[in-house]
Amino acid sequence: MNALLLTSLAIPLLGFLLIFMTDSNEKKIATLSFWCSHALGLSIIALLVLWAIAGFPNHEYEWFTLYEAEGYRFPILFYLDRVGAVYLFCVWAIFSIIVKYCRVYLHREAGYKRFFLTIFSFVFGLNVVILAGSIDLLFAGWEIVGIASFLLIAFYRHRIQPVRNALRAYTIYRFCDIGLLLGAWMSHLLFHESQHFSQLADLFNNPAMPPAGYGSLWLVSTLILIAASGKSAQFPFCFWLPRAMEGPTPSSAIFYGALSVHLGVFLLLRTTPIWSYHYLTRVSVFVIGLLTVIVASISEKTQSNIKGKIAYASITQVGFMFMELSLGLETLVLVHFLGNAFLRCYQLLVSPSIVVHLLRVEGATDTDFYIKNSARFQFLPSSLRDTLPDVLQNTLYVFSLQEGNLERLVRAILWDPLKRVGARINAMNIGLKLVYGVGGFVGFWLIIVATGINNRYLALPISIFMVLASLSAFSQKHSPLSVWNAIGLSSILAGVAVWFLNPDAWFDVAIFASGIIPAWILGIVVLVKLLKNENFTESPFAYRALAETQPTLSLLLFLSFLGMVGFPISPAFLGEDLLLSHASSHAPWVALPITIAFVINGIAAARVFQRLCMGSPTELNDVPKEAIDTDIAYVD
Repeated sequence: MNALLLTSLAIPLLGFLLIFMTDSNEKKIATLSFWCSHALGLSIIALLVLWAIAGFPNHEYEWFTLYEAEGYRFPILFYLDRVGAVYLFCVWAIFSIIVKYCRVYLHREAGYKRFFLTIFSFVFGLNVVILAGSIDLLFAGWEIVGIASFLLIAFYRHRIQPVRNALRAYTIYRFCDIGLLLGAWMSHLLFHESQHFSQLADLFNNPAMPPAGYGSLWLVSTLILIAASGKSAQFPFCFWLPRAMEGPTPSSAIFYGALSVHLGVFLLLRTTPIWSYHYLTRVSVFVIGLLTVIVASISEKTQSNIKGKIAYASITQVGFMFMELSLGLETLVLVHFLGNAFLRCYQLLVSPSIVVHLLRVEGATDTDFYIKNSARFQFLPSSLRDTLPDVLQNTLYVFSLQEGNLERLVRAILWDPLKRVGARINAMNIGLKLVYGVGGFVGFWLIIVATGINNRYLALPISIFMVLASLSAFSQKHSPLSVWNAIGLSSILAGVAVWFLNPDAWFDVAIFASGIIPAWILGIVVLVKLLKNENFTESPFAYRALAETQPTLSLLLFLSFLGMVGFPISPAFLGEDLLLSHASSHAPWVALPITIAFVINGIAAARVFQRLCMGSPTELNDVPKEAIDTDIAYVD
């Protein structure tokens, strides 16, 4: 069984590597994807059969320990139970369907190889999430799924709208990483060596003696709920999922109709003992699901495209799953998940055929052609709708068209304040920044010397400078190189802050730096080469489409971007966890600014890569000014 667990993870990764090493010949790629998908299916079926023969146990397998130090351990740990088995079966079935469908659907598509590379990386990340035995390993798969989503939404990278919507989705993903990062940190802090999923239920067996205080459990439950709500597009993050449908129809089917959209539900299922311990968090889960059902079911009625309607329908069903989870109906949730996943996958895959059929019918009709009920907003059954005043009907209609103004609300609360602070920082000249930075640090140090306080409190001004550097990168408009340097400076300051907290952590800080510094230097070298003929003064945010003209340099920039955001291929991924672990042990108040800086850095780095490498060369000077202004308002 252990060998089959590893095989289920290795086959998608092997498929990715084989497709990467082959040329762009469609027949070769289709053949490789066919055999890899079937091999994955055989592996998963054999694993589930052996698991069933063994009596459906909660099976845990520790492969090896990635890193261990005093008070810290990162095991590569896998876990299979009924929740993982259901999700794993669904992954195999839908992935096999999508691979078979795409071999023909994407025929002669310029990004044929790129699509299959991304879809195999997505399935690898998804299997890591499903089979992860601890929240640390789950976060690794979570990051892989997020990057794959970003790339597939922007698959048609020569068009502006898919690229912009990809950054929208990735921005929400990164924000929700705050919940998962801090949740992992708090699991180390509260549960120590018992943060494995297999051990969570045992920790809460005695209601009279919880493993932590009620306040701590409520906080970690809230963090988990934030991560789950963002990933599954629940209230107030409902707005991003319909926009994520800009990618190819098969990717929409596997991501936002079937699998990725249900990962928030999976996270809640995995962590049920934590968040279900409080009635307050149970009520919160129920209310979030209920609000999502109301907003999404109304907004779905005014969508002008099939994929948008299906997206909101899927969000609505996930909202019902949140409500079922809050009532303790885990088995019903698993059945509901299977039904919704297969239905939405089917609806999305047949939607192009339906559109073509309706166009043919319209072309063959001599009179006006109307689809029933498409000309009027049908948000309620006619008998109930007609009883409402006209003002209320019109209000609901406008509300649904604006999708509840949730995007504007999230932007006003989360991004606009950060953008304003960053803009003020960028308005200062370099000399003034140095005066304030050095003067503030020296002044704080003199206060520490005069009062005899421990030197570890020097981490406070350093963590403040770290966040300010991240905000500067977030709001920078004219110089990608300045953004990159601000991200690198912020990351280095995170390591320095932890070193001040605990000088004995120098080796762990070095592990983090060994991932950040090479990625930073590589990014600088690549950006200098890419930007030597570019002018950012007149049109700083026009898409440069350098992936078309400079594919090798664009690939190197992408790799450096992954290193800077702590992607699991980089030592910085382990380093981020180590920094948060040391912060939680010595000064928990430093963990929050470090996490915020990591999240903002990821958004800023993604924007640099997106703006430079995506777009169409012929559209460089034809980008609508209103589109540029809207994008700046959202992410800068």
